Amino acid sequence: MTKTPDLTKVMQDMMASFPVDSSAMQNAFKTQAAMTEKLSKVALEAAEKSTEITAKWTKDTLAKLSDVSKAKTEPTDYTKSVTDFASAAAEMAAENMAAFAEVAKKVQMETVELMLAAGKDISEDATAAVKKATSEVTTAAKKAAAAAK
Repeated sequence: MTKTPDLTKVMQDMMASFPVDSSAMQNAFKTQAAMTEKLSKVALEAAEKSTEITAKWTKDTLAKLSDVSKAKTEPTDYTKSVTDFASAAAEMAAENMAAFAEVAKKVQMETVELMLAAGKDISEDATAAVKKATSEVTTAAKKAAAAAK
């Protein structure tokens, strides 16, 4: 009778022959860290700009409110000051909302650019890793098959 091959031993030998390349994981981590840094920069710049817009809007609103809160000699002056404030507030709101929209637009454009660049980098890295892994796996499988005979 022929001896049945020990498949457990064959599998252990084959797995031992597979090279483990940790550089691919290190490269992926470095790429992810760089991407996170760039996205964080975009988010922090947007937060800073939004804060500046909000602070200016608040300061301007308070300045306009000080005019409304001043004592008037005629009752119609109160109506006029409130009307002027409402008009100025609406104008400020439109200007500041446009400024927020510009910040959002800039964030969107920069994020899309980063994502496209990252996608290209990841695609190139993945292609290189797959080619290398395919070559190494083929070599290891041939060695394991030769050892099983």
